[in-house]
Amino acid sequence: MSAVKTAALPNPFALWRGGSLPDAVIAYETWGTLNADRSNAILLFTGLSPTAHAASSPENRDPGWWEQMIGSGRAIDTDQYFVVCVNSLGSCFGSTGPASINPGTGKAWRLDFPEIAVEDLARSGWEVMASLGVEQLSAVVGPSLGGMVVVAFAACMPGKARRLISISGSAAASPFAIALRSVQREAVMSDPDWRGGQYPSNAQGPRAGMRIARKLGTITYRSADEWRNRFARAPLGEQGLRAVQKAQVKLPEGFGPRFAVEGYLEAQAERFVRIFDPNCYLYLSRAMDCFELSSHGEPSEVLRRAGLTSALVIGVESDFLFSIDEQAWIAGQLDKAGVQTEFAHLPCIEGHDAFLVDLPRFDAAIRRFLNA
Repeated sequence: MSAVKTAALPNPFALWRGGSLPDAVIAYETWGTLNADRSNAILLFTGLSPTAHAASSPENRDPGWWEQMIGSGRAIDTDQYFVVCVNSLGSCFGSTGPASINPGTGKAWRLDFPEIAVEDLARSGWEVMASLGVEQLSAVVGPSLGGMVVVAFAACMPGKARRLISISGSAAASPFAIALRSVQREAVMSDPDWRGGQYPSNAQGPRAGMRIARKLGTITYRSADEWRNRFARAPLGEQGLRAVQKAQVKLPEGFGPRFAVEGYLEAQAERFVRIFDPNCYLYLSRAMDCFELSSHGEPSEVLRRAGLTSALVIGVESDFLFSIDEQAWIAGQLDKAGVQTEFAHLPCIEGHDAFLVDLPRFDAAIRRFLNA
């Protein structure tokens, strides 16, 4: 039995940058039990690529992307909290996005899908909670793209959350991140198999472009020290060789992968292109570029109006995709807004992906905050 549920958004669902979506839905999963006064709900937003399956459950025992953080006795304790993780609007894992059917044409939206903003992800997540009868969240939480979404949530949904946890996020995309994502999108759109966004399916779509985009992203998700410690100059092993063979990329003799780190990139790329829709990737990538908290007003005043009682902002020293200065800025603005704010400055070497890897440090910070 699938644990995934869907919630219908208001019809039509008005979008931040104009336009609207008819018959839109958001996919989500839940853990724990909503208490009698509906005050123990936590809303979790994801990074760019995950599904709503953040942790295992009786309905789906497969490990989730944040398995060690959510559950009985864990940092996000399902004995205390009712946890809801949503798949982003614009994604391809059950929520309405460019790969969904346009009810007006009976065909996939593709590039006819209207532009979405990080603010739309925030509001659509809240609509899921409202459909469950929640009037105010105990906490809104998110890493990476989700760390941006919770900031947008504070700006767009004042009074709807008592606490906020922003992890490795940003209040405005940096020039470095914008530049990186522009190259990733170009790799996808310059692939002849993209066909102007009209590819028949993932399997027949711009696989070469998506592989390059994912490899570029994966490189920035970790730090140079982590790559060195993990792979050094180890040669390509059996696992890496299988990934290379599975990718079926033909390169001139002598130019194929030789090192373990190349095999790892191949494996990550191959897994990604099998499951993620290219147009969804383009839309979410662009939404990240365009978000800027200051577009809502003076940031500390915007956050003051959010009505938060406390906040936790987590940054990682070795993250150069979403630099720790960006999280420090968010924490500073929250503090200026009069919100009781903790800034967790973590010395992890795993870079941006540390929230998926260095779980003891993240567990300690989140557990301490939620139990305070």
